[in-house]
Amino acid sequence: MYNLDEFMAELERKNPAQPEFIEAAREVIASVIDVVNSTPKYLENKILDRIIEPDRIFTFKVEWEDDNGQIQVNRGYRVQYNNAIGPYKGGLRFHPSVTLGTLKFLGFEQIFKNSLTTLPMGGGKGGSDFNPKGRSNAEILRFCRSFMTELQKYIGPETDVPAGDIGVGGREIGFLYGQYKRLKNENTGVLTGKGRNWGGSLVRPEATGFGTMYFANEVLTAHKDSIKGKRIAISGFGNVAWGAVTKAAQLGAKVVTISGPDGYIYDEEGISTPEKIDYMLELRSSNNDVVEPYAKKFGAKFVAKKKPWEVPVDMAFPCAIQNEMGLEDVQLLVKNGCKYIIETSNMGCKAEAVDWLLKNEIVFAPGKAANAGGVSVSGLEMCQNSMKYSWSAEEVDEKLHVIMKNIHEACVKEGTQPDGYINYVKGANIAGFKKVADAMCDLGY
Repeated sequence: MYNLDEFMAELERKNPAQPEFIEAAREVIASVIDVVNSTPKYLENKILDRIIEPDRIFTFKVEWEDDNGQIQVNRGYRVQYNNAIGPYKGGLRFHPSVTLGTLKFLGFEQIFKNSLTTLPMGGGKGGSDFNPKGRSNAEILRFCRSFMTELQKYIGPETDVPAGDIGVGGREIGFLYGQYKRLKNENTGVLTGKGRNWGGSLVRPEATGFGTMYFANEVLTAHKDSIKGKRIAISGFGNVAWGAVTKAAQLGAKVVTISGPDGYIYDEEGISTPEKIDYMLELRSSNNDVVEPYAKKFGAKFVAKKKPWEVPVDMAFPCAIQNEMGLEDVQLLVKNGCKYIIETSNMGCKAEAVDWLLKNEIVFAPGKAANAGGVSVSGLEMCQNSMKYSWSAEEVDEKLHVIMKNIHEACVKEGTQPDGYINYVKGANIAGFKKVADAMCDLGY
């Protein structure tokens, strides 16, 4: 039998100075430990001891030359966490904040998120502490080539299929895939998020944002409510936020905030017209990482150096980065009338914020369920690559909608409490865990 406190104490001893990984692990283990202790085959197969450890971790040096002819050195990583149900699958993140602990947390979360999609994908994550901000195209190209020269040794279409993440968009995926092709002399679905002309899938850039709104719509329906007319606060202004704003407008909701490192925009009229939504893409491509120009262009309010969670809304979607929403943020949101918080960034809410929401039975959807739309369409891109065929945007969107609906149903099945409150955190963790654990038992060790 497993004891939560003893298990976590040993995990912390083995993984010092990795708070994000420990936080993610505690959330999952706390949700599933009763299921494990009541299932003999999980105990006999030591599933918790095995699932908590990555299958393997690669760390490598990335040497490249900047535009001044100076040699630069970064560190690259790939965490291959668990492949019980399919090839390792998870994004590459290029950002100065990248550490092994960050990637372990993301890779661990990815196991269960991918499991929830019901597509055959294992969990992994990778990246580098390289910062693409302010770098020229030529510098990014040289870095990507050097990075892939090492990474290609460990990945493949049936082994490990990376995708994009923070700092890795269509440009970087193109540079990475180009180098993979040069080295391997093959055209395969080894990366997802590819360009539409060379193996990519329609709807991929907006998939995470679309998926979170589809999931939110199911949440509202389950609570006998409607998304139409809801006021929504969103953080971020990249692809995820852009997709969420786009789909929210289509579903009849009104997004009133977006944000960046410089502060947030409050648009009382709603970010709902094609011109406003398209301008979000212009902001992102400008490489300035600020949202203030939106206020100047459309006459909205700009609030410097603050988060958008002080604005009274019906729903909130953290869409930027991990731990962006704390206890004070969720308490203020709820005080101002917010009834639904849909975590769209990976572990966007701090643990104490999630604990408070669940304790007070506020409707909260965790990222591993709500933001699974991105990896779902990545999985659909893998399917299309295998078939050497492309689906239309309508076909991909329809499949995405069905996947998110099924994820919600799984969360409700495993997370509904005796008093009727749906604990989506517990539901998502248990549903995702069971599929992987059963596969591990079936495969032996």
